[in-house]
Amino acid sequence: MKNSSELYLSAREAAAELAISPATLYAYVSRGLIRSEPTPDSRKNRYRAEDVRALKERRVPSPEPRGLRSFDADLPVMDTEISTITEEGAIYRGVNCVDLAENDTLEHTATLLWDVSGVDPFDQDNQPLLSEEMRTIGQAARRAAPIDRAIAVLALAASADPRAFTRAPDGRAMVGARIVRLLVATMLNAEPSAEPLHQQVAKAWAADNKHAPDLIRRALVLLADHELNASTFTARCAASTGLNLYDAVIAGLAALKGPKHGGAGVLASQLVKTLIDRDVEPMVRERVALGERFAGFGHGVYKRGDPRAQSLLNALSRAGAPRKFTREVPERIAEATGEFVNIDYALAVLVHALRLPVGSELALFAMARSVGWIAHASEQLQFGKLIRPRARYVGPAPGRRAGGVGVEDLTRSAPSPSPGGGGSIARSASGVG
Repeated sequence: MKNSSELYLSAREAAAELAISPATLYAYVSRGLIRSEPTPDSRKNRYRAEDVRALKERRVPSPEPRGLRSFDADLPVMDTEISTITEEGAIYRGVNCVDLAENDTLEHTATLLWDVSGVDPFDQDNQPLLSEEMRTIGQAARRAAPIDRAIAVLALAASADPRAFTRAPDGRAMVGARIVRLLVATMLNAEPSAEPLHQQVAKAWAADNKHAPDLIRRALVLLADHELNASTFTARCAASTGLNLYDAVIAGLAALKGPKHGGAGVLASQLVKTLIDRDVEPMVRERVALGERFAGFGHGVYKRGDPRAQSLLNALSRAGAPRKFTREVPERIAEATGEFVNIDYALAVLVHALRLPVGSELALFAMARSVGWIAHASEQLQFGKLIRPRARYVGPAPGRRAGGVGVEDLTRSAPSPSPGGGGSIARSASGVG
């Protein structure tokens, strides 16, 4: 993890890097594009280096208004205290997720992301409430994909939980823990339990592998949150309408299924299966020559490789996973494409090494990321504001139809209204109807 001297710049350094005046720097700060904090040992402020360099790379012409901002060039969209992304990995409320994954659990990660200190959300007595309808749906969907089964059961869960709509921060944390326990149990086709979540997964899917509990624990912590990815933003938008945390998690689950998001792990697993009985270098060369992409490689944020992936691959290597997948494949693909390994590939290697069920990449991702969705949904509910971005319209100019006939054409061809008579076509076109 970077030290403070690498994370921050002085006002002079920040202004020089952007080639702007101090006044313009302060304008960026006041509009939320650059974060500023007091220096611990002086009265001066310091400025987040990642924000300054992001602005420099994207050549932002002028500060934009605070709140929801432009979606162009991955500029920040909203303020949050939950997490951010650095080249060293995601930061959960000031703690690097890679460091956290060394020894911590998903439960402890949840209490950090949810900013809970007054209660224990994962107390053994805080179990989800299952109605008869929920049990019926869960049983009927036992053979469905875990994520689809979870969506179906969660759709009924808020009605079964009398405290689902609590506004108290501690109360929301307690609801969040019940949601996570229900989600994991439903995906495993098991009864909700107070047993550590990673041990539940390992017992259900890899009971004979002694390394499974620790590897699954690490993966869950690394995947718990990743700032405003597509599913998290979807969950926040849903929460901004005022609904409960159960429904916000459903929104996140639906968005996660996409092949460009959580579904990428399934595609990465297909790559791993393809390479099991093939030499790496010829296969990579062949696919590069055909212009094909490699699922699990490249990332829109990490330019030098995903630290989460490297952490998980290192742990897999120590546990005896084949070097072919933990080292050789990432190295050969990076050499051939310039794209570095990401967490989707590492998750696929985990599933292969532990012989987990087909599709468990997406299920593990959902179990872990539900913690982040709950954190962001709770923060959004606390803000109390509806997320309502505007679209940049690029369609036909007003007054023109797609077929080439517009209001002006209709007006020219319409007969003149008779004195005292009914409305003409032109009048109808310009009226309220």
